[in-house]
Amino acid sequence: MKKAGKIVIGLVCVGAFGALMFTRFTKKEEPIEAVPNPTVVVQTPETGNIELSTGLTGTVEPADQVYIIPKGSGEVLEVYVNQGDTVQKGQKLFRIDNKQLDAARITLNTTQVSLNDAQTSVNRMKALYESGDISAQAYEQAVSGLSMAKLQYDSAKLNYDTQSENTVVTAPIAGVLEQFGVQVHDMSAGGSVAGVVSGAGGKTLTFNVSERVMKGLNIGDPVTVEKNGTDYSGAISEIGSMVDASTGLFKVKATLGDADGLASGTMVKVYVTAEKADNVMVVPADCVNYSNGDAYVYTYDAATSTAKKTPVEDGLIDSDKIQIVSGLSYDDEVITSWSKELYDGAAVNIQGSDDGEETEADSEESSEGDTDSSETTAEETTEAAETAAK
Repeated sequence: MKKAGKIVIGLVCVGAFGALMFTRFTKKEEPIEAVPNPTVVVQTPETGNIELSTGLTGTVEPADQVYIIPKGSGEVLEVYVNQGDTVQKGQKLFRIDNKQLDAARITLNTTQVSLNDAQTSVNRMKALYESGDISAQAYEQAVSGLSMAKLQYDSAKLNYDTQSENTVVTAPIAGVLEQFGVQVHDMSAGGSVAGVVSGAGGKTLTFNVSERVMKGLNIGDPVTVEKNGTDYSGAISEIGSMVDASTGLFKVKATLGDADGLASGTMVKVYVTAEKADNVMVVPADCVNYSNGDAYVYTYDAATSTAKKTPVEDGLIDSDKIQIVSGLSYDDEVITSWSKELYDGAAVNIQGSDDGEETEADSEESSEGDTDSSETTAEETTEAAETAAK
């Protein structure tokens, strides 16, 4: 009986081992998952504008700026205004003790007396001439003397008025006294600058640019001025045609609009359009690649459903688009998405196309097949184990 029991146990073990071997050698191999073609996004080139700005430093100046220059010399007797005051054209600023005015007054009074005497003489001579008591020549001499006295008086009056104007210095234009330091008892010299009046008609901006930037500027082009986080707008009003020998740059001026917050003489940051290209072919900047300095893009070949490496000549580039000078047509489909599997001749699917949808469906079916295979293998292994136990 013991011998028969051992034989039965041995047969059971052999059967279990055989079942395990059968399961191992008859197990289905897992299918190799097919790698789908990369799905890409394409778009055709567009027409657009590209502008490149450059930052410079400029100086704010009044649109109208006139120097106060007294014509007369002498001690300052009175001052009527202070620096920073707003003045009107012709308003009195200060008065000078002009000694020449006193001399002019004396001369004017003297010529006035001479003119009166000459007029009296002519009146008397006229009566005598009409009565026949004097000759015509004597009367004519009296009239000539009157004319000479009148000329001398007019000259003295003009000199007096001029000296009087030189004594009182007035504002040449309406505006603000940007610079003015005249005080009582100062000595004012004729021809010297006593102050500066900035007109209230706005402000201008002066800055210097290189020849390359200058060639891209035009009268009326917009400029942006930045100061303490505030932006001001303006337009180019003057472009210098001669280079500054000391700096090697060209002077440019711009008029500023609402720039009340900018003081005259302030240094500001200026942004101008250095280069621009209007109505040119553009594509997204990210889709342009470079190899040894040569630009290229990938285009979609609909006939073969592949990517094609296409050399291009690029132009200006900004933050999101790049100018294409040559190499593409507006009908080309440019691949704008990136994939490490992109290369010349690579099979690709376009996002949203039927090929792309079929690829996703095939991937799902493959996953379902793998799941069914795994479940079958697990069932077979369980049955083998139960057989061995029996």
